[in-house]
Amino acid sequence: MSARVLSSCAIHRQRMTETLIERGIQDHATLHAMADIPRHQFVEDAMQARAYGDFPLPIGSNQTISQPIVVATMTQALHLQGHERVLEIGTGSGYQAAVLSRLCRRVYTVERIHSLLGRARKVFDQLHYYNIISCIDDGTVGWPEQAPFDAILVTAGGPKIPKPLIEQLADPGKMVMPVGTQEEQELHLLEKRNRRIRIQSIGHVRFVNLIGEHGWRE
Repeated sequence: MSARVLSSCAIHRQRMTETLIERGIQDHATLHAMADIPRHQFVEDAMQARAYGDFPLPIGSNQTISQPIVVATMTQALHLQGHERVLEIGTGSGYQAAVLSRLCRRVYTVERIHSLLGRARKVFDQLHYYNIISCIDDGTVGWPEQAPFDAILVTAGGPKIPKPLIEQLADPGKMVMPVGTQEEQELHLLEKRNRRIRIQSIGHVRFVNLIGEHGWRE
């Protein structure tokens, strides 16, 4: 990639960050991570010119890369401090996992579509994001062999929060997931502390469907 193109991408990332601040994102670590990560490398070549716009983009297999404000909102809600083990359900393009990887000790990400995970893994390797571990599986059952997790982030919308994910969340721990119908969801922030569960809504969103045993049927 030429120096001119790289410079242009850096300018677009800066503008994206300024938009996130204008829209209420305050966590400096989240903003720094998103300003540093080359989002354009997580989308197809034909979409790279639009990679930093505040809207979702198709990534193939009827899936999307979430708009930056949604990525930032979900990430900020976890209040990561750097030591955490984080589970992500729905690798997709790999961008959300990349953002998390800059903010925690290790990311475990689960994807059900082979082609998407294969592409994401290549980008992780190219960018030297070596603290991301991935697998192909039904994300609604989590990753029990690696549990418990200090935080869990789900990048697809389901009718309810899957029980296995709640069980695999550490105490204390936080989880963010879109919950609702197949057309519209509320972004739920679940907090587990002293064996008690507290859930609050932090916004309205629209995600692709969470497919699996504890989600929507294909």
